[in-house]
Amino acid sequence: MLKFILRRILIMIPQLFLLSVLIFLLAKAMPGDALTGQLAANPKMDPKTLAEMKEKLGLNDPVHIQYIRWVKNMLHGDLGLSYTHQQPVTDLLAGRIGNTVLLSAAILILTYLIAIPLGIVSGRWTDTWADKLIIGYSYLGFATPLFIFALIMLFIFGFHLGWFPTGGSVDVQVEEGTLAYYLSKLNHLMLPALSGALINTVITIQYLRSEIVDTKVKDFVKTARAKGVPERHIYWRHILRNSFLPIAAFLGYEITGLIGGSVFLESIYSYPGLGQLFLQSIMQRDYSVVTALVMISGLATLVGTLLSDIILSAVDPRIRIE
Repeated sequence: MLKFILRRILIMIPQLFLLSVLIFLLAKAMPGDALTGQLAANPKMDPKTLAEMKEKLGLNDPVHIQYIRWVKNMLHGDLGLSYTHQQPVTDLLAGRIGNTVLLSAAILILTYLIAIPLGIVSGRWTDTWADKLIIGYSYLGFATPLFIFALIMLFIFGFHLGWFPTGGSVDVQVEEGTLAYYLSKLNHLMLPALSGALINTVITIQYLRSEIVDTKVKDFVKTARAKGVPERHIYWRHILRNSFLPIAAFLGYEITGLIGGSVFLESIYSYPGLGQLFLQSIMQRDYSVVTALVMISGLATLVGTLLSDIILSAVDPRIRIE
């Protein structure tokens, strides 16, 4: 197992290198540079002053020199300076990453709490009214874009019924660290988390249902029934155990997908996380923040893939590549 993990980590090194080169070249290919956003905010800036700032920042250096300096700074934890917010990108991300992680974790927990029971019911009692309702819900979820569903949820439960706040991550008047503070965080979290979870469940439900239906007719299940094993033991020890393998393998990709999905949720619900910051930085041409967030997203994708492989090899050692 350790050999397998080490080999997968070594494979990530050239992948990270290629990812960093691609992100840097795409950033350089975008119109403008790191000072474009600041120039837009202050159009009367003296051209001489602008040229001096470019020279000071090394924006006139050859591309390969700029890339090497960028990578060195990243390895030392320096992600550059946000010219829109006038603060280091590291500090800017530190103030928002907690909200994104909290939202992603809440969506993931709610997704599995909803999807696993529904998938088991749909797979075990196929062609019943419950199965047809669950399949109908899945088809509706597949057909509904996340941002449309989030807007509907916001309108109904936020504006019309007033059950949940319509923006922010916590009430500004509560004192941090108190019970009222954490209850306010939970209240602001529930609506975007439910919106993301109710859409994400459809994939897990379909995976689990399909695996249960396929596993029910396999030879080892028929043999267990022929030996008189109780039906509930067959389902819990044989069918469900094998059916959960693709769900376990999908966990890492699910975590990665939540980061991308949070861009829409955080923007719609005005939730101050990395997703909202990403869209704002693109609009304001704050390239230091954009490149840092894209790099973090790419790294999360690689880590999610590694996590999926580790989970799958731990659950079923037979498929582990040695």
